[in-house]
Amino acid sequence: MFHKLLLTAAAIAASTVTVSAETIRWARAGDSITMDPHAQNEGATHALAHQIYDTLLQRDMSGSIIPSLALNWEALADNPNIWRLKLREGVTFHDGSAFDSEDVVFSLNRAMADGSEMKELLSSVKDVRAFDALTVDIETNGANPLLVNNLTNMFMMDKGWATANDVLTPHDVAKNETNFATMNTNGTGAFVLVSRSVDEKTVLTANPNYWGKDIYPNKVTDIIYTPIQSAATRVAALLSGEVDIIQDVPVQDLNRVSSTDGLAVATAAQNRVVFFGLDTVEGPTSNLKVRQAMNIAINRDAIKKIVMREQSDPTGVIMPPFVNGWTEELNQYPDYNVDAAKALMSEAGFANGFDITLNCPNDRYVNDEAICQAAVGMMARIGVNVTLDAKPKAQHFPIAKGGDADFYMLGWGVPTFDSHYIFNYLVHTQTDKRGSWNPTGYSNADVDAMIVSLESETNLAARDATIAKIWAAVQDAQMYLPIHNQVLNWGMKSNINFDVQPEDQPHFQFLTFN
Repeated sequence: MFHKLLLTAAAIAASTVTVSAETIRWARAGDSITMDPHAQNEGATHALAHQIYDTLLQRDMSGSIIPSLALNWEALADNPNIWRLKLREGVTFHDGSAFDSEDVVFSLNRAMADGSEMKELLSSVKDVRAFDALTVDIETNGANPLLVNNLTNMFMMDKGWATANDVLTPHDVAKNETNFATMNTNGTGAFVLVSRSVDEKTVLTANPNYWGKDIYPNKVTDIIYTPIQSAATRVAALLSGEVDIIQDVPVQDLNRVSSTDGLAVATAAQNRVVFFGLDTVEGPTSNLKVRQAMNIAINRDAIKKIVMREQSDPTGVIMPPFVNGWTEELNQYPDYNVDAAKALMSEAGFANGFDITLNCPNDRYVNDEAICQAAVGMMARIGVNVTLDAKPKAQHFPIAKGGDADFYMLGWGVPTFDSHYIFNYLVHTQTDKRGSWNPTGYSNADVDAMIVSLESETNLAARDATIAKIWAAVQDAQMYLPIHNQVLNWGMKSNINFDVQPEDQPHFQFLTFN
């Protein structure tokens, strides 16, 4: 392992030989899973994709929605089921091909195809049509006032390039499929892919024909992206000047980084909640009282103080405070109570406990494996004997998503800032279009119907009332054990001006230097 760390550090050092003042050497714990922009709905994957591919609308560094490839958008007055988007003129892909409405139609249909992890975002879409070369109509099954919120991570591809390279549909990561788009790109974004070595280094250079070159600062000429799983190596690379910015400063090193001359730490609440999921169909966790016992056996305050060094916000709901539907009442988390948990275990017929495996990532969330290790000890106090199985996210996610885990960790960001996004992925019964991240087995036809109704409810008060009903059902079912809302800490050289984005998405065209 030591030899591997030396090799990693050496690789980073080697990449710094020819960099200029405008080059950003960027590191984070985990790599992008794929370059195919529709194959995965995952934060680190989107973070890299946002440098290369554009969306119709995007969130800026404050989290506000701003125009991107679409200049304006509106629901038609005579037919509120149709959103009409006017596209930016004169945009070209990296290979020089012109961007137009046919590319939008293709990209949105591709994002709804089998293998795509983005399709839940478009579950209300009935049809996508080109009105003219620079106008697109998106028709939904009933008026959907929040459709535009779902477009901020919906990347646009070149239909001609996709056809020529046989990538008309996304590859299915869960089935270990690959395609040309797994390693190759052709976007309209601020940066062009130069080279990629998975889990080692990805090099990007500024797009000389970028449509936004006179709109955004665009001070970065090149990006060298290096995933560094080891927290110690990642911090050492920042301290030594081998990288310029890391997105995930370990909580134990915050003071060390912030007190180092020439470095700074920027902190902000993240729009992401970390939680455990449980199998509700088979085994001991199919018993509601067992799930309730496990929930009150988690000492969230101890995790915040000891594991997270105060860098977390304990919660009782799998919804960050940024999200429509969040309330102080839902956010309240239960008191840690071992005696009450043991009583529930006994009532459920498990007074002597049981054995279970906890599947956990070790390179995705802040202190993810350490949180899981703490949970192992907490569960032991109520007789739940946990075997921890920690893996890199590329191996962990297929296990968690595929229903092969009885007890697993997941983190969930909400790019739409609305509860429907959580419900559609994590609560709805698993189908080919919804519930793709709900392997718990939870299924409630009434709840499913309410989730679907949110997509066409234009009365916002009625919609919010339905959201509250769904949350009540979720809290009663207890298939998820919320832990905390994550806090972001970006470490960077002090000559860099860069706000922490609540989605943990560094859009480098916004970065400036002192």
